[in-house]
Amino acid sequence: MAKWTIDQSHSSIGFEVKHMMVSKVKGQFDAYTAELEAADLTDLTTATIAFSFNVASINTKNEDRDNHLKSADFFEVEQYPSIDFKSTSITKDGDDYKVTGDLTIKDTTKPVTFNVEFGGKGINPWGVEVYGFEAETKINREEFGLTWNAALETGGVLVGKDIKIKVELEVNPQA
Repeated sequence: MAKWTIDQSHSSIGFEVKHMMVSKVKGQFDAYTAELEAADLTDLTTATIAFSFNVASINTKNEDRDNHLKSADFFEVEQYPSIDFKSTSITKDGDDYKVTGDLTIKDTTKPVTFNVEFGGKGINPWGVEVYGFEAETKINREEFGLTWNAALETGGVLVGKDIKIKVELEVNPQA
């Protein structure tokens, strides 16, 4: 099994959630680590994958909102500094993959499945192999203890329950 590293300058861990029932707030985690091992990345079923997102690095382009998300109302970053994912099974789905694993947010671990698209492979200008992947899943934040919300005078709530998580990766062989 070969080990692979994430090219952080060509990768991102993002999310989106409904805001006020009419629009979406998008954000990302600016700091994260990943462990990826695979016999062959053109066949992701041979891989084991683990991610850790540094919750303090959350970035929604609004400092007040980011600070609120780090507080006890949401992630409690002081007590729970990371969001972790570890794959438990990977299956082929046509040309794509289903990566199932355990997602831990705060003190709650639940199985989730990412739909993964293999973007292709190439050789960069320095002669290094490059592989690209896009992965997406949707979770109910309340199932992970993220239950804070505010009722709107017009009806509905400030923050939606469903969170889309989108991972875009470019990986290289570990030196």
